[in-house]
Amino acid sequence: MSTVTMYSTAVCPYCVRAEMLLKQRGVTEIEKVRIDLQPEQHAIMMERTGRRTVPQIFIGDTYVGGYDDLAALDRANGLTPLLTA
Repeated sequence: MSTVTMYSTAVCPYCVRAEMLLKQRGVTEIEKVRIDLQPEQHAIMMERTGRRTVPQIFIGDTYVGGYDDLAALDRANGLTPLLTA
């Protein structure tokens, strides 16, 4: 299974929803990068994604986007193949 990295904060309902969806698809481990605890990571996240909000999700080296992007990928049946690649 591919490595999942998620930029998040402690109080983020979309981060919780993204984590729930990923776990429903069989992900057992998510590498969480807490930008509220590591402010320097916020700049890195913005540089990598061009976005300011959380969650920002990477599956392996593939940038997925935020929760809405993740859910759309799942609805299009693209999430599971990406996770198992």
